Amino acid sequence: MQNELDLFVANQDHPATLRKLATRGDLRRFRKGSILIHEGDLGDTLFIMLKGRVKVYCMDEQAREITFGIFGPGEYVGEMALDGGPRSASVITLEPTVCAVVRRQEILAFIGECPEFSFEMLSKVIHRLRLATRDARNLAFIDVYGRLTRLLNELALPQPGDRRRIPERITHQEIASRVGCSREMVSRILKDLSLGGYLAVEEQHIVLFGKLPQRW
Repeated sequence: MQNELDLFVANQDHPATLRKLATRGDLRRFRKGSILIHEGDLGDTLFIMLKGRVKVYCMDEQAREITFGIFGPGEYVGEMALDGGPRSASVITLEPTVCAVVRRQEILAFIGECPEFSFEMLSKVIHRLRLATRDARNLAFIDVYGRLTRLLNELALPQPGDRRRIPERITHQEIASRVGCSREMVSRILKDLSLGGYLAVEEQHIVLFGKLPQRW
């Protein structure tokens, strides 16, 4: 794990303050499918991602899930509970993950030494709040097809020719959790887009061809 921390600290793409704070945390390795944070629990720790990916989500009593974000190295989760309140969402690892776990007392001491980190954290919280507001607006005003195609367009990266490829292997259930609908609805829409020649699945990755139609 020390190697992951050394690589993280040496990576100039990550903010200098976050790299410095990571050295003060306890290094922990988690298997795929490990729950880092349970919604509703009390906690005072920040998880800085050194390696791997995690999903932030909520689930209701009927086991219906909505995903708020997928985060990897250079990101952190758990900041919303640093005010002493309960956790606002759950966090699960999507692959083997290494984190630097920093407690509230250490964060407060670090802010005293590097006050600029408090502004960086505030900017991060505001950015995530903006995304949450956007997602809530989309749920209210945009239909399922519109939300699904918007997600596909955001995830897809340009490829040679008139192609775009989603780099992560995303399942129908994961898409459903991100756009707020059923897996069956996602499967129906993707099947129709495939039959129309707008997308295909190649080696478990979704590939888009041209511009997706505005309406389904």
